Amino acid sequence: MKKPLDFSLIDELTKRTTEEVNKIDPLNILVVGKTGVGKSTLINHLFRERLVETGVGKPITQHLRRISKDGVPMTLFDTRGLELDASVQKQVAEEIKEAIENLKQNNESLDVIYYCLSASSSRIEEMEIDFIQSLAKQAPVIIVLTQSIGQPAKEFKMYIETLNLPIYSVVNVMAKNYKISEDIQIDAFGLDDLLDQSFAVLPENRHEAFNNAQQVDIERKVQAAKSWAKKYMVTTFGVGFTPIPFADATVLVPMQLGMLAHITAIFGISLDKSTLIGIIGAIGGTGGATYLGRTLVSNVMKFLPGVGTAAGGAISGLTAAMVTSALAMSYIEVLAIIATQEAEGGELDSKAVKRIMKERFDMRLKRGKDDEDVKQIVAKSDELSFDDEKPKRRKWQPLKKFVKRNRRK
Repeated sequence: MKKPLDFSLIDELTKRTTEEVNKIDPLNILVVGKTGVGKSTLINHLFRERLVETGVGKPITQHLRRISKDGVPMTLFDTRGLELDASVQKQVAEEIKEAIENLKQNNESLDVIYYCLSASSSRIEEMEIDFIQSLAKQAPVIIVLTQSIGQPAKEFKMYIETLNLPIYSVVNVMAKNYKISEDIQIDAFGLDDLLDQSFAVLPENRHEAFNNAQQVDIERKVQAAKSWAKKYMVTTFGVGFTPIPFADATVLVPMQLGMLAHITAIFGISLDKSTLIGIIGAIGGTGGATYLGRTLVSNVMKFLPGVGTAAGGAISGLTAAMVTSALAMSYIEVLAIIATQEAEGGELDSKAVKRIMKERFDMRLKRGKDDEDVKQIVAKSDELSFDDEKPKRRKWQPLKKFVKRNRRK
């Protein structure tokens, strides 16, 4: 009999994802440039959510606006009026300085400045040189040469580098494909270079926020999520893990939901309810936590009979790690597909998400102990043994009280 939909897990995952995003140290970026240099195009292609269009743009001074959006741990400061006369340019500089001081009062900082110049103009004014030198005293500056077409753009980059300005780097960028004719176009380039330069100059505690916000390098998100998930599983199911009775498989679910929430925060994807229903439904979670916990562990027995877990028996650290690894890595693969689709302006429907999640999850469960990720997790823990029939007794049992609190009445 099909279980009725239970949205409690969906709501809990959504809530915990929001909590995880809120834990990320926020990032502040100033984007400077004259009107028409392509700042909006740069922002919308470098970062997810098309922030210029969908974010909340709040003017904080006459020539400076603050762009932010719920769920994105980053604030952009966008300048206006640099193309006007020198008196206005001086005013813009004063407003930026004031905004930076306000950040400091809130224990925040300006983390990086993108100074945008149009490469097609091959020109930088004396006023702009002075302005860049002034800005460099406040935060690292990366000069972004937008609309970089052909050899003149490369030569302009080399010229700026000869000025020996106090900047971090100069990057040629074509943020989106440039169509020359019906048959010829210049493909977008340079955003990956800008991304690398940004990571290099940003403080370590801002990397998580920047990775969450960027949409250029999905593989970077994948690697960050996998690395974190493996460490989580080693510490959770390795040393000190107390084998859990099969009847208490429910206690694994809060850990797994917390893991999925953290992975979602790393990717920075805003999953709607129908997509989450598809993902959780693919692993049997639409019937509630108790049903999900038992279903996940039962799947291990179905694909790997004799793994050492049976009704009335105990779930060892290896078994818990195997099922949780299959869940985490399948989820990461699905999020990577969704993120790639979104970055390309596409969308994956919930039925396709559910199908892909189930296929990837089942495939990893079938691999069992031979799954490369499981092998790496085992290799990193001196207490996860493939001898799953006789789990070791351990003095330190941090989950004992947790199991008792969550055991079914």
